Amino acid sequence: MPVYQLIADPLFPPVELAEDGGLLAVGGDLSPRRLLLAYSMGIFPWFNAEDPILWWSPDPRFILELDDLHVSRSLAKVLRRGLFSVTFDQAFGQVIRACAQVRAATEGTWITPAMLASYERLHEMGYAHSVEVWRDGELVGGLYGVCLGRCFFGESMFHRAADASKVALVALVERLKARDFELLDCQMPSDHLTSLGARSIPRAEFLKRLRRGGVMPSVQPQAGDFP
Repeated sequence: MPVYQLIADPLFPPVELAEDGGLLAVGGDLSPRRLLLAYSMGIFPWFNAEDPILWWSPDPRFILELDDLHVSRSLAKVLRRGLFSVTFDQAFGQVIRACAQVRAATEGTWITPAMLASYERLHEMGYAHSVEVWRDGELVGGLYGVCLGRCFFGESMFHRAADASKVALVALVERLKARDFELLDCQMPSDHLTSLGARSIPRAEFLKRLRRGGVMPSVQPQAGDFP
């Protein structure tokens, strides 16, 4: 399959035209209109700093069913001990920068300065959200993502203390369940998230679940009820 070169207008080809690995298109920009359209269509950006913008829609898609979150005995013990406190949307900029720093130090990062600016703009618009985990007043873990309708599209997480990112995920899932969300999108498979209960589903099923969660293709989709 060809990889499509995007034009200036915020448009994407059908996701069914993606390559086997999920790569769909290249180019375009990171404007809110294009990003929101991408997420509403089941597409996300993912690229290295030296690459052009790359857009992906893998098949299968990796998700976490909210009722399937696996909390180990050790994690349950950490939660009971109350070692951490959790907030929502109190330090979005700190969280996304921490995710960028941690990944850059270990494996390289796609959270470039342009990505930082774009997602901070989505946060200001009410679409991007963060979960912060604190210990003794210090930010030690967290995650961020995009919320549309009743679906949350996870982007990245970090930890500076053992189990802090898992605590953030548990808090997020509890928040989403309380608001009757459809699913938590995890994008690409990872051993870490598999151990927490995430699994792969066919892309066609994922797209149906987005629609069931109130996410329709649009450059200005409905923001999710997250706060």
